[in-house]
Amino acid sequence: MLYVLICLCLSLAGVAGLQFFYMVYMERIGNDNKKRIVSLERRLKRLNQKLIETERSLAERDELIGTLGGDFEVEDEEIWADVIDDR
Repeated sequence: MLYVLICLCLSLAGVAGLQFFYMVYMERIGNDNKKRIVSLERRLKRLNQKLIETERSLAERDELIGTLGGDFEVEDEEIWADVIDDR
């Protein structure tokens, strides 16, 4: 009976140790995820800024083309029709 109690105590200690290390592991994963989210938010801000600058430059280019009097806009359907006919 004493050996059974010793085995039971050691088993419970093993389970408690496993749970402790799993909790430490999950804490580390959570911290890594928080760091990853922060870096992704920074990257998102940079990409949003880049997108705003690109849209601004495209608007300036379209305005310049409009002031030069160029009618360079062609409907996409016509272009694709020509490409399909050429094949």
